[in-house]
Amino acid sequence: MNYKEEISGLKVTVLGAARSGISAARLLKRLGAIPFVSDISDEVKMMNAVNQLRAEQIDYEFSEHSERVFDASFVIVSPGVPTDSKIVKEFIAKGIRVISEVEFASHYFNGVTIAITGTNGKTTTTSLMEHILKTAIKKVVACGNIGTAFSDVILRDEKYDYAALEVSSFQLDSIENFKPRISVILNITPDHLNRYDNSFEKYTESKLRIFMNQTQSEVCIINEDDDLLRSNSLKINARVFKFSTKTHIEDGAFLTESELVYNENNIEKFRCKLSDISLKGEHNYANAMAVVIAAKQIGISNEDILKGLITFLGVEHRLEFVRNFNGVRFINDSKATNVDSVWYALNSFENPIILILGGLDKGNDYSKIENLVKSKVKKIYAIGSSSDKVFEYFNNFVPVQIAETLEECVSNSTLLASEGDIVLLSPACASFDMFNNYEHRGEVFKKTVESL
Repeated sequence: MNYKEEISGLKVTVLGAARSGISAARLLKRLGAIPFVSDISDEVKMMNAVNQLRAEQIDYEFSEHSERVFDASFVIVSPGVPTDSKIVKEFIAKGIRVISEVEFASHYFNGVTIAITGTNGKTTTTSLMEHILKTAIKKVVACGNIGTAFSDVILRDEKYDYAALEVSSFQLDSIENFKPRISVILNITPDHLNRYDNSFEKYTESKLRIFMNQTQSEVCIINEDDDLLRSNSLKINARVFKFSTKTHIEDGAFLTESELVYNENNIEKFRCKLSDISLKGEHNYANAMAVVIAAKQIGISNEDILKGLITFLGVEHRLEFVRNFNGVRFINDSKATNVDSVWYALNSFENPIILILGGLDKGNDYSKIENLVKSKVKKIYAIGSSSDKVFEYFNNFVPVQIAETLEECVSNSTLLASEGDIVLLSPACASFDMFNNYEHRGEVFKKTVESL
């Protein structure tokens, strides 16, 4: 279907009234389509969405999916709606096409799309990509899973030459023709398995969809150190560039003991000192390498790339320093919603750590961080619906205390911590059991720490 030419007058159902769903509905209305938004959430809890839909004069329903949803030429599904849900299966059974908001919006973006996915590092990499392009005085916007819906970008009066687009596995599940100029896959480790029948294979297949429509005219950037990506690289039709923290790369980027190097056909095109990169830690150097490759592929100068790497300030809620209180550093890593992210966080510090862990479990296997916890963590505060699981796993080798609130964790940690210690919120879990999202969780943590 040609969404760009045949949209006017069509009835389109939007499943889900969160940020991307509302944006898609607004774009549909702007394009002359007739959107209908359906969400099973209680209307009282969705008043912000209700007010936006009323202002746009867009029809909607809450608390159910009525028969009206099937009176549609196609359906745009929000990331929060599982593709194996009953309602999505009904659409497919009726022959009604189901696509993601990212797929839909991509048909209306005329600039260069740099799509970034991976289990960890997506937001940091997307933000760094945007920062370097802004440093080079390019019209660029960071969007997608990072906060601003892709459809919102199309709705703006300002036109962008580049989109640094963060895409999640959920958004990739329902793409059809989505074809970014540059795709980036940072890594693939177990996450969101509750959405994929606890199948790591299904989750992996979802991530790999990012390059499925690319050709030799496009570029795909992958992590050579990731076994899964390395073994699947032959499936990629685009030109492949790789990055590695461990080995020399002929087409792509790698690390020496003290420098980041970028090669094309084994000819050096860029080099900088690791000490000049504002982001620290091996995982962040991997993110930086991916961005350097992408930047070179779209013609950004070495001077602008280096300036961007030096001046980038990092991402809120990702290893964010909050405050030094009586010699104790408080670190907000609320964006760490899986075990791998916590592994990176624990590896970033040498001082003793008081760790706040827990939330809505996503099928976590804590064995990966067991040795790090044993060697670095002096106590764990377990919160949220997974607190019992955290207690049972870790209490045999480190003290674990179950807490009812984040505020309780912060208060108790000040009594336990010694000068030089680190209080680290790095939950390894989703936030929805106690908070609106990981940003809300991080804000509560920061506000509590700042009130000490």
